Amino acid sequence: MAGRSEHDRQRHAAHRPKRRRRRAPGDIESEILGLGGRRGRYLLDRLMEAADAYAHDRDHEAIRILRPVRDALPSAPSVRELTGLTQYRLGHYRAASAELEAFVELTNSVEQHPVLMDAVRAQKRWRRVDELWEELAAASPYPELVTEGRIVAAGSLADRGRLQDGIALLSRKADAVKRPRPEHLRLWYALADLEERSGNTARARALFDRIHAHDPDFADVDARRRTIGAR
Repeated sequence: MAGRSEHDRQRHAAHRPKRRRRRAPGDIESEILGLGGRRGRYLLDRLMEAADAYAHDRDHEAIRILRPVRDALPSAPSVRELTGLTQYRLGHYRAASAELEAFVELTNSVEQHPVLMDAVRAQKRWRRVDELWEELAAASPYPELVTEGRIVAAGSLADRGRLQDGIALLSRKADAVKRPRPEHLRLWYALADLEERSGNTARARALFDRIHAHDPDFADVDARRRTIGAR
């Protein structure tokens, strides 16, 4: 992302935003058919084409399909959500944040708060990052989502020169576990990166070693272990 360190870009590359669906496909169908009127079936088919393109990392194709659907259905949450996620993966952070803010307004959902946080973080809109993190932490929907938001919030603090505050935010949830889930590995990686940037290479190495012990193929953790302290 623009204005980020190489370490941070590597951390971000380990996480690609997912389109989580808490609603059944039938609910999305009802949404589009209800809002689309006579064009509803056509617009639904186009949305599904865009979703398939997004799922297969064809982001430029997805956004090309989505633009007219979004213009036709500006009040459809599923359309604004997918458009925002696609714009985010393309690196169009201002456009992504506009779409995801609309999704939040339409649904009152925190489901995409981590992605929205990172989009506004890329624009250095620090106050909005903090507001979104507070909303997500208060809602506490499920651990994976909150962890993703915590990582972005900590990175935002580091961006502002508050490296120790970022480390403290991640350290609260960085205990070792016997069977870590992917979100544990992402949090440990983010913390290791900040620890290395702060000069605490021993702590960073221990965290990278912990990740490697559970998943040696996670991101670039093997290279980070071997080159730590050489930057």
